[in-house]
Amino acid sequence: MISRPSYIKALTPFIGKPQIKILTGIRRSGKSTVLHLLKEELLQRGVQHEQIVSINFESFVHSELLKATALYKYVKNKIKTPQKYYLLLDEIQEVEHWEKAVNSFLVDFNADIYLTGSNSHLLSSELATYLAGRYVEIPVYTLSYKEFLDFRQAYFSEAQNAGNGFVHYLRKGGFPVIHTADYPEASAYKVVYDIYSSVILRDTVQRYKIRDIELLERVIKYALNNIGNTFSGKNVADYFKSQQRKIDINTVYNYLNALVGAFILYRVPRYDVKGKEILKTQEKFYVSDISIIYATMGNRDRMIGGILENIVFLELKRRGYAVFVGKLEHNEIDFVAEKNGSKIYVQVAYKLENEQTVKREFGNLLAIDDQFPKYVVTMDEFWKDAIEGITHLYITEFLMSDNI
Repeated sequence: MISRPSYIKALTPFIGKPQIKILTGIRRSGKSTVLHLLKEELLQRGVQHEQIVSINFESFVHSELLKATALYKYVKNKIKTPQKYYLLLDEIQEVEHWEKAVNSFLVDFNADIYLTGSNSHLLSSELATYLAGRYVEIPVYTLSYKEFLDFRQAYFSEAQNAGNGFVHYLRKGGFPVIHTADYPEASAYKVVYDIYSSVILRDTVQRYKIRDIELLERVIKYALNNIGNTFSGKNVADYFKSQQRKIDINTVYNYLNALVGAFILYRVPRYDVKGKEILKTQEKFYVSDISIIYATMGNRDRMIGGILENIVFLELKRRGYAVFVGKLEHNEIDFVAEKNGSKIYVQVAYKLENEQTVKREFGNLLAIDDQFPKYVVTMDEFWKDAIEGITHLYITEFLMSDNI
């Protein structure tokens, strides 16, 4: 099992604390592995095996525990002493009325509770009602580029050269299972498509009671085709109208919300850099892993600019930034990222091919009148110029940096 230390580092300050720790992310992103790593960490700290109650609700072994009452009885029978017990509950959304059971664990036992879930609505009305102010969310993403290199080193003994692996990462994405064997691209995309199909069925169609699956998939493909472009529900509805297919705007938003809820897509609002306010129209959507684009739509080399944006967006999210699309008068800033009261601005381009491209990418950032760091990220490995304090980085330099 390959360590993912950034997630254990994120969990460590909360071990033994009263908050419920909730790991969220798309299926097969590695949440179960993080729970296993956490269990190892607890054992190393001297916690006894019998103090750890670990349940994976997707396993048939625990199929009798999918109702809150049965789960509560099971855990109660495991707790034999007044000492602290550690509850590691994987894919908790499979349990009917799970939030009632978890609330009772808090009230009745000396329990430190860790949950994973593949639907963001775990954190919505149900959880807010029962556990308001008593939980912390830790998002789990597919592999970062650094983690990808660690996997290649562990499974294939490849030297960790940040440059020579990027095309491999660009083509196959970051689902951990893809990088535990040397899959050819076609086989890798088959594995990813099966993950995607499972998410569509279990975390969108079933959970949101969607009847028109074919229309849902058309909305997904519209979003994937427009990675890196702003659009609204009306844009989607108008597109379908032009294809002689009628769809209500509210239905579009319901489908997009379901896809965001299942972590297939991430919604990124626009931010007025000058007015310092979030705008309500023309959002962007990015996919949780770029391999989903290839697995569902085939190669999309013409989308390289949007795919690079997607990679940078996910890296910013992994680093704990709140991410927005910037609007500065008539110009767009690809990303305005905020964390702990600070900001960075990032422009992403495939290549700085000519003076016009350089002027556009750097010029948008030069128009911002503050002193926060500004970056242009591209696949130009040998283009090293910085312009008036704006740093240009080859994409692997950005992904490998510890200072951003």
